[in-house]
Amino acid sequence: MQNLDQRKITFYIIFALVALVFLIRLFVLQVVNTREVEAGRLEEIVYPSRGLIFDRYGELMVYNDAIYDLMIYPRQARNIDTIGLCRIVGIEKEEFISRVYAIVHDSLHYKSTKPYVLEKELSDKMYATVQENLYHFPCLTIQTRTDRKYNHASGAHLLGFIREVSDQDIARSKNYYLRGEAIGKSGLERSYEDTLRGRKGMSFFIQDVAGTKKGSFKDGKSDIPAVPGTDLHLSISVKLQNYGEELMQNKVGSIVAIDPETGEILAMISSPGYDPNLLIGREKNKNYAVLNDDPAKVLYNRPLDAMYPPGSIFKSMQALIAQQEGLLYPDTRYPCYRGYPVMGGKPGCHSHPSPLDLIQSVAYSCNSYYCYVFRSIVDQPKYSNIEDGYRNWYEKIRQFGVGQKLGIDLPFENGGILRSVDYYNKVYGKGAWKSSNLISLAIGQGELGITPMQMANVVSIIANRGYYCIPHAVKNIGNNGDIDPKYHEQHKVAIERKYFDYVIEGMYQVVQNGTASNCKIPGIPYCGKTGTAQNPHGKDHSVFVAFAPRDNPKIAIAVVVENAGFGADWAAPIASLLIEKYLTDSISRHSMDERMKKGNLMPAVYMRNRQKENARASVQDTMNDIDNRRK
Repeated sequence: MQNLDQRKITFYIIFALVALVFLIRLFVLQVVNTREVEAGRLEEIVYPSRGLIFDRYGELMVYNDAIYDLMIYPRQARNIDTIGLCRIVGIEKEEFISRVYAIVHDSLHYKSTKPYVLEKELSDKMYATVQENLYHFPCLTIQTRTDRKYNHASGAHLLGFIREVSDQDIARSKNYYLRGEAIGKSGLERSYEDTLRGRKGMSFFIQDVAGTKKGSFKDGKSDIPAVPGTDLHLSISVKLQNYGEELMQNKVGSIVAIDPETGEILAMISSPGYDPNLLIGREKNKNYAVLNDDPAKVLYNRPLDAMYPPGSIFKSMQALIAQQEGLLYPDTRYPCYRGYPVMGGKPGCHSHPSPLDLIQSVAYSCNSYYCYVFRSIVDQPKYSNIEDGYRNWYEKIRQFGVGQKLGIDLPFENGGILRSVDYYNKVYGKGAWKSSNLISLAIGQGELGITPMQMANVVSIIANRGYYCIPHAVKNIGNNGDIDPKYHEQHKVAIERKYFDYVIEGMYQVVQNGTASNCKIPGIPYCGKTGTAQNPHGKDHSVFVAFAPRDNPKIAIAVVVENAGFGADWAAPIASLLIEKYLTDSISRHSMDERMKKGNLMPAVYMRNRQKENARASVQDTMNDIDNRRK
């Protein structure tokens, strides 16, 4: 019995040892060998194609073009023909060593199994040369990415551009981006970056002891496919955008056109502009430096960031507020003696019949009338002090989107200037100011700054008889994807619909018999308001806002032409041509069209500085040609 028990114990021990051997062998095969294989695994990023951008009618505006980067695995670059490699890439040996050193010593991002950019955006000639010699250099690989291409030389400020990521971009993305990759830096490319960029994929490869790629890792089963970016379908009309940029040639200013019912931006022009194709390809950094140094500030997004005194277009809001407060009626008349009589004729006014009623005051844009109106609002007897009266006016004006960001779907929006009670208390002292100190506000001057986007939004409110939708440039995301619901919401002002009728009639008379009577459009009744924004640095700015047609309006527009004088001289004709173009897809007033296109209102200082810059560039190009011939 004892011998039987010993034999059982011996059997169990042998069985356990055999099982242990099998387990160890299985561990070696499944874990150790896998680790060895993975130690010899290479990784390559698969870049997705960026989403395309279309206009409201389906015309392609922005698409992608393949570009090629020469990548290097630094660990495999130890025993190679460095001089030969440098000759192919076109760099000095010292530069090659410096680049590899910088890659390897980037302690935050370096990983030996990943390739890193050695030379970005290979030229066609270099790409062909590298392909012919790639088998000599197992440390090299070519990586395909996409760059942007533009079908039109317009819309640069709206569309934006992509540039190489900064350290801050990398940190904000939680290291999604790597050095050398691109990100949207302005315009829609920036605000819709997460939508447009897609999602990067990854391919894994096996390398042999010599560092040569030997096929897919696990037959590609571990690969992560890239997900293409989502397309954007804009509310922009390319035809209207292009035509607006033609009209604004050799002028400084802005155009913003909106569908008032929906808030969809139909066109957004910043002038002077630039061809967006300048900021793609190998020359983009050089071109960006040139554009950035242009004295005309061509990179400056005037529709969103430039602030102007709104001038007479501000009077429409004053009329609406005063009616709602029960202070102004259609037959209310105020005198004008070429200026505001209460303050000795200041602010001054132009020649027109006097006294005027409400509709006539809008049509003839009487300054004196609106000084009386403004004073009646802020000096109401129901308020015990000027602070309460002004605070009421201030809140009513803010409902029109003035003095605050609207929340549009484009970056770098300026909120404008609308001073609070605290500001005037600081300037004049608490209790030491009155309505006469602020009388310039009555006519859209003084401590006011409104962007062209805000101007277009204000006229949209009037066109809609009391509401606006936040302006936005994207109509749909992908084939059926909707935009943020906030862009469908109606933001109402606290003014009854009936009070808009008199202001709208006045704006209609502006075009029929008033300050913009030279800008009628055959067959299209529309409403407008001229403005002349004072400019302490030179000639006044020409301003015009309008909507058309008068009933069931389809377009609301704001035009600012800097240093151009009266609103009726330049801004109104440009706006009327764009209205006609959008509603009829044609132009009937050819002489006006030609005059606007040929008009050159660029300030002389811009032209002189540009000529100097062009002369310097010409000299530099000549010197570069000489250097190239010597080489």
